[in-house]
Parts: sequence; C-alpha cells; structure tokens
Amino acid sequence: MTDNRTRVVVIGGGYAGTLAANRLRMRDDVHITLVNPRPQFVERIRLHQLVAGTHVATADYDSLLGEGIDLVVDTATRIDTANQTVELKTLPALPYDYVIYAVGSTGTVPETIPGATEFAYPIAEYEQAQRLRAAIDDLDPDAPITVVGAGLTGIEAATELAEQGRKVTLVCGGQLGPYLSEPARRSVAKTMRKLGVVVMEDDVVAEVRADAVVFADGAVRPSALTVWTAGFGVPGLAAASGLHTDEIGRLITDETLTSIDDARIVAAGDCAAPSNEPLRMCCATASQYAPQAADTVLSRIAGTAPAEFEYAYAGACISLGRRSATLQVSRKDDSATKVYFAGRPIAAVKEAVCKGTLWALRRSARKPEAAFWLKGGPRPEQPALDKVVAQA
Repeated sequence: MTDNRTRVVVIGGGYAGTLAANRLRMRDDVHITLVNPRPQFVERIRLHQLVAGTHVATADYDSLLGEGIDLVVDTATRIDTANQTVELKTLPALPYDYVIYAVGSTGTVPETIPGATEFAYPIAEYEQAQRLRAAIDDLDPDAPITVVGAGLTGIEAATELAEQGRKVTLVCGGQLGPYLSEPARRSVAKTMRKLGVVVMEDDVVAEVRADAVVFADGAVRPSALTVWTAGFGVPGLAAASGLHTDEIGRLITDETLTSIDDARIVAAGDCAAPSNEPLRMCCATASQYAPQAADTVLSRIAGTAPAEFEYAYAGACISLGRRSATLQVSRKDDSATKVYFAGRPIAAVKEAVCKGTLWALRRSARKPEAAFWLKGGPRPEQPALDKVVAQA
C-alpha cells in the first residue's frame, strides 16, 4: 500500500527537536521521523549535575515522543537537498518532504590556546560530561579544579563541585555572570564565596597544562583538572550540506525559520540564526523556536503562508549547588532588570523548572497543540535576504 503522507525528518532529539516532532502530530497525514545519535533524551540543563554525580541527566523517549513518531538512532551526516534525502552515518538515507533542523549546539575548546584541546574538558554534550565525570572520579578529593568561563554553565558547574567539597577556581576572563544585574551578581558571588569557590574575574587563561593553567600575565596556577565552559559551537551538518551558515555554523533562516537556501528546511534551537541574528543559546529559546518551526512546516503542507516567529524572555534561573539558586528577572529582550530572587527557596524553583521541561515534552506528546511561547520580544530591523546572504 502506498504511503501518501508528507514525510518530515527532524534532525536532533533535544528540547527543540522533540517538541517540534510532537507538534507535527497536529496533522494525521504526516509521517514523522526523529533522528538522534543517542537512544535516550539528554537533559542538557542537568549536565553539570551529571558531572557532579547528582543526576543521570537522561530520560527515556517512550514518554516524551508522541505515538507514531519513528525514532532512528543514528547521526545525520549530510542533507542532500537535490534528492531530498538525509544521509546517515550507518543506516540508509531517509527521504523527506521537509526537514526540521534541530541539531543543537556543542561545547568547544579554542585551538588557539596551547594545551586547551588536549587537557581541557568541555561539558556541553552528554559524552563530554561523562568523560569529565570519570576524570573527577579519579581525582584526589583535595585536587584543585579550574573552571574556565563565567556564564551559566561555568557558574553551575563550579558551585555543584564546590558544594561537594572540591577545591574550585572559576576563571571568568571578564565579568562574573555578564547577563546578571549588579545586585544579582553580588548575590551569586557571595554564595560562591560561602562554597569556597575562588573567583578570578579579569584573569585570562593563555595556556592549559595537564597540571596547571597559565594566565596572560605569566602566572601559573595548579590545576589537576580544567573544565572549559567559555565557548559554544554547533555541528557542521548545515555547512556540509552546502547551506548558508553564520560564522559558527548556525543555519541562516528567514523570519519564518526557513533556510534562505531551501524552503523545505526549517530550523529550531541553538543551530538557528534567523536573518543572521540568532537568539541566546538556551533551553528557553529552543522551547520557543520549536513549535513555531513545526507550525511553519504545517503551514507549508496546508498551502498557507507561515507566520514570522515571535519570542520573549522572562528571566534566567541559575543553580548554585543543590541548596541555593538565583532567579534573575529580565525584560522581554533578555536584558536584566534589577529584580532577582535568591536562596534555598529558589533552588526548589530551579528544580521545578528542570522537571517542568520534561513535563512540557510529555504534555506535547499527549497534546501536540498544547505548545506555548512568549511574545513581544523586539527583533532588530531585518536586512533584506540578499544582504543576509552577503553577510553569510
């Protein structure tokens, strides 16, 4: 019997890909295939807990994916736009009518810093966090650990390890928590001091050794293990497929999240750069991109014009170990206000947020129409598509 359903291949089974795949079920004439390199869902917002041994940071897809979605465990290596197939590392290529490109992001270590790629540990992916967890298990309890990068990942990793009694130094290379308001930053710094974290704000790492870090001023500080959280990149699938990307490899799209090269490819999550003006890489962004990317595909299937995407932010919640956290309230454009909340009650809020992300995915598996996203965040004036292509 011929299957006349529209074939949609979702590449990437993270927050964005899973939510988008579920929302596509709003039509019953769509065949949905989700391609993911792992058989389990990875809770990236808990990878710092995996590193510290306080959470497994995975969940089964059984309850997260709606009925009828095919899960293919493999890695996409190329999108063949001419033949409309997604080539896989080990399995036969998958034919498609539309692709939702949701490959996410990964941790990167700069090749320009001597020793960094050899000795530093990124933690943005599950396998990276597992490798770091194993390295920590082999350390003496009093061995010094250096965390490089003062964004959310660096702060959460440093405090999680320090709470367990590890000797941790956080090297900011600039301001601690640059997205925080000054009052919230002081609060976070105070909590870190209580946990024993040494914060070095203005110092810059110039070299990483097996047993030390070297700073730009020539100072050498012992480090039995160096964690690198100061940079993110994206998989190179879009570039390998001949599609326009920004400087770090995010797929450039228009304001409907559609690739500027191919109307059959729609992006969601950390790997998307709408009009070459990407939003912050985070779960909050992915959960807003995803349903709108799915809606763009559904609109094209229905023969209607897709809507331009909308977004807004409400704040950021940062765990500071298991017993404290900080909630920074933001404006819709993601800029920090002076309002923040901190302490043990906010740790419970942060845990609720983490659990809530899985709850939202399970809800979307049961009710694909139930997705929600904020609106009203300002977008910069968008350049014409020919200018976007020139920028790429």
